[in-house]
This record gives sequence, C-alpha cells and structure tokens, in this order.
Amino acid sequence: MSTVSKPYKAAVVQAVPEFLDIEKAVAKTILLMEQARAAGAELIAFPETWIPGYPYWIFLGAPAWAIQKGFVTRYYDNAMTLESGQAEAIFSAAARLQLYVVLGVAEREGASLYIAQWLIGPDGRLIARRRKLKATHAERTVFGEGDGSDLGVHKLPIGNLGALCCFEHLQPLSKYAMYAQDEQVHVAAWPSFSMRDPICTTSRGTRSNAVSQVYAIEGSCFVLAPSLVVSEPMIELLCDTPDKHDILQSGGGYAIIYGPDGAPLVERLGEHEEGLLIAEIDLRKIIIPKVWADPAGHYARPDVTRLWIDRRRRRPVEEFVADGEVGDGAAFATERSRSCP
Repeated sequence: MSTVSKPYKAAVVQAVPEFLDIEKAVAKTILLMEQARAAGAELIAFPETWIPGYPYWIFLGAPAWAIQKGFVTRYYDNAMTLESGQAEAIFSAAARLQLYVVLGVAEREGASLYIAQWLIGPDGRLIARRRKLKATHAERTVFGEGDGSDLGVHKLPIGNLGALCCFEHLQPLSKYAMYAQDEQVHVAAWPSFSMRDPICTTSRGTRSNAVSQVYAIEGSCFVLAPSLVVSEPMIELLCDTPDKHDILQSGGGYAIIYGPDGAPLVERLGEHEEGLLIAEIDLRKIIIPKVWADPAGHYARPDVTRLWIDRRRRRPVEEFVADGEVGDGAAFATERSRSCP
C-alpha cells in the first residue's frame, strides 16, 4: 500500500454544465479548479461528460429527431480532443494551481466519440486517459467503447488513483480489476439523476449513491462521486413536447464522498445546488477495513474464482511490414502498431 506523509483535501463537483458550449465549459472548469485550490484541495473530480454535458436527448426521442434538432452535430463540434487549445488551457491551469484533476469529457478522436476521463497531474501533464468500456443502453447511439487498457490504477503521491464512469460501477468484474490494483482513491463519475427512472422507483439518486457506497466498502477505498445538475434552460432546449418534459426534469445533483468504511464524509448539497464537496483523504484510514476484508488479497480464493484481464489496447487498424522472404517465399511480417483508438 502506497502512503503519503499527511492527509490532504479532495474536491468533488456538483454543477450545471455549460451545455454544448466548449469555450464556456472550459472557463467554468478552470473556475471550479481555482475554487477547489483556494479551499485547500489537491485533487478535484468532475462528473461524467462534464464537457460538453451529457447527451440527454438519447432518452427523449429517436436518433433521427436528435439529428434534425441539431444535437448530434453540436455535440460532435463541442467534444474535447487531447490536442486542442481547450485541453491545453485546462492542463496549464492544473500546472498553475498544482492540482490533480480527474476530468469527465466526451472525447473526440477521428470521427468517433468516447465517454472519457482524463487524469491530469499537478505538472500539467496527462497521467492517463481512460474510456468507458461499454456505453450504457442508448449511449451506444453516440459513443464507442474502451478496452482492457482502460482499467488502470495509477500510483501517485496522493495515493493509488483510479476512475470509472456511471454504470461501470454495476460491473463486478471491472470493479474487481480495480480492487486488485490496490486502489485507494476512486473517482465514480456520474451524470445527473434527473430523468424519470423506469427501473428504480425510489429517489432518483438513491440507487447510484448506493452503488458508489458499496464500491467504497468492497474496495476499502475513498470514493469521490461527482454529478451533473440539469438546469431549466437545458430543459427548454431539450424538451419540445409534454412527454419529454415528463421524462427529463431539472436538478438531479447527488454528489457525495465516501470513506473506506462506506461512511459519507460530507453533507450532500440540494439536488438543484451547485458547489464543491470537500473532504479529507487520509490513506491510513484504509488499513483497518483492508485488514478485515481485502477482496483481492488475503480474503480472495484464487483456487476457486479468478479474474482474467486482457489489457491490450484494441485498435481497428494494425500495420504490418514485410521484413523478408522465408522458406517457401512467404513474407515474414513484423507488427508495427499505428496510433489508432
């Protein structure tokens, strides 16, 4: 278990995104980073698809309707790319503030979009970029998939840091892959809980908060769970019929922070409120829960059940070059991977 010399503060975002406006979204991101640092935080966690917001229209109407309304093109145009000036502005702000950032973005690469989380260091450099392994339900009309290389935990001065998005927290094997890497601080990024839920009849955020809490208990780790908030202007933009208004409602913010024993470390904001939740991260508090039950350590039974992981990055194109002739004249080929998603 990696340790740090002293406890530190982490901040979790609950806020309305600058919906479908990448320039305003970057400005608000940097403002929240500055507010977190002013409050003494060394790490800030943003919700799923914070930039440029979650594509709620996928649950409101047919894909053809979304295209006609211009949502598809606008989302594509306002998605983030690693090589952009907008990304550079956020990276530079992280360096200026000496702040770790876990940023949720709709990431564009080529003609494809992915639900991504960028882990940025206090030197302004990218620690890792991960993508949601499988977009959930109607999200598949917008986003592509990640692969086994996206199940990573990164050993940093602030602890072993990992991240997953939304319903990835319902995947037992993905969670176990993270636990097995001695994850200590986990970012559970969520969108808002503002849609009428056809599955869960309890409070809209109750089920997802429960999943985040179980993650903290199972993994004996701190869980930072940021969330989006839906505003009335977003409702007016997205909902053009009464049935759509009935499905998507304002609010839905349920950000929370859990300790490694599953106890909440902060008071939740109201679901319509914007702000930062800030809690102390003391990695020594992980020791006792791990002593009781380390699911991928002393409490595991690999003789009975084991997890197999393929960490290779999957690319749609692999290039091969012929190095020479062998035997019957067949070319001997050496793989040369191209930088493809």
